[in-house]
Amino acid sequence: MEFFDLMKAIILGFVEGMTEFAPVSSTGHMIIVDDLWLNTKEFLGSGSANTFKIVIQLGSILAVVFVMWKRMLSLVGLYKIEGQTASRKFNLGHVIAGIIPAGVLGVLFEDFIDENLFSTNTVIVGLIIGAIWMIIADRVGQRKTTITSLDDISYGKAFKIGLIQCLSLWPGFSRSGATISGGVMLGLDHKTAADFTFIMAVPIMAGASGLSLVKNWSDLEPSHTGFYILGFVSAFVFALIAIKFFLKLISKVKLVPFAIYRIVLAVVLIIILAL
Repeated sequence: MEFFDLMKAIILGFVEGMTEFAPVSSTGHMIIVDDLWLNTKEFLGSGSANTFKIVIQLGSILAVVFVMWKRMLSLVGLYKIEGQTASRKFNLGHVIAGIIPAGVLGVLFEDFIDENLFSTNTVIVGLIIGAIWMIIADRVGQRKTTITSLDDISYGKAFKIGLIQCLSLWPGFSRSGATISGGVMLGLDHKTAADFTFIMAVPIMAGASGLSLVKNWSDLEPSHTGFYILGFVSAFVFALIAIKFFLKLISKVKLVPFAIYRIVLAVVLIIILAL
């Protein structure tokens, strides 16, 4: 594999790490950059290129575990968060309730998504519809914020946010965009909704990556290993840089600025494709 081919892994890792936590769709951005510039399908093959875009998200998810280690340990009873009580405690039950809907639909429709939705055109649709969803969420959420901590989330709300997360199965809609917006509409403040989104992403992306690797194993070659490792490490490093910055930013600017960015990006892509 040539030097510039390996640089493409670092570039895609940068795109993934810097956009995973913002509600702009990291997968959508990787598809756009790859389709319009890098063309990794030429040397990886279609199946391996799509698997790579899913697997390197584990690098970003590992950054979540690294940054939120106290909360992650508390889920399995190895750390006590200040203020937690027996009746007021965010636990694995909330995470399971949140991941079941998207997990089930993801398994059922994975082949359809891989074969039909990994394109710039479908990402444009997801960017626009997701932007509208986020604007509505900010307007509704301003009137009903009552939950300011993960420990105040009920199992019912966790499941409802999980249902809303299913929208993110469409590339370009954004997992964090769907779930943060859904959480805000259900009464969570923006930071709490983001925290819950990031924690839910850990088992979801681990499962999605494992499933994609198994299903596309025949498309992978030993020569792809270095490309995957570089992408994974790149995503982890840039995600560490992005995650703390985003958690502070989302509390200040809310969702509308990200929605505007999504619409502008969609318009630019439409113009580029029309030329």
